Amino acid sequence: MNKIILILFSCAAPSLFAQSFEAGVSLGESVLHNAVLSPDIFTPGPGNISLTDGFRFGFRIGLNPYRYMGAEFGYAYNRTQFHVDGPPTSEQGMAIHQGFGDGLIYATKEGSGIRPFAAAGVQFSNFVPPGASASYGQGQTKFGFNYGAGVKVKVATNWLIRFDFRQYESGKPDFGVFNPHGRLFQNEISAGVAFAL
Repeated sequence: MNKIILILFSCAAPSLFAQSFEAGVSLGESVLHNAVLSPDIFTPGPGNISLTDGFRFGFRIGLNPYRYMGAEFGYAYNRTQFHVDGPPTSEQGMAIHQGFGDGLIYATKEGSGIRPFAAAGVQFSNFVPPGASASYGQGQTKFGFNYGAGVKVKVATNWLIRFDFRQYESGKPDFGVFNPHGRLFQNEISAGVAFAL
């Protein structure tokens, strides 16, 4: 029995260790489109409520089991403002927590110094209004999908930098008060660093 296990492991080991594992962080901007939450979206002006652009900080873990294909999973914290048009105009900070899983297709094979890629997948966005806390379950979660592109550049044996552009599409939060129309589009423009094995 031990010989069988040893033979199976010997056969599988090259493919297991050929897989490239990555873990990294990124920082960038979150640019929102169609972000008006109040119901009267066709008459911008006093009283309208919307979400604003902000910063984004995230973590990604990736696995590249094939020469031209991979997958990654991650979390991102986005900071936005709950903006009310005046008079008086007011803004209060709020958070958008995101979790996502994407498939990646590379233009160059595993091990290349520069690897442009296209990505697509699914995500959830947890919108936490001002004064609320995600840790107490006070956010509102919307599901959606994302797509985009980027490039990874190897700068040392186990280190790479990356640049990403993604668009996340989801429903808008209503917080039990609003009746928003349409979908929320959130663009990620980010740069990061990752450790690769």
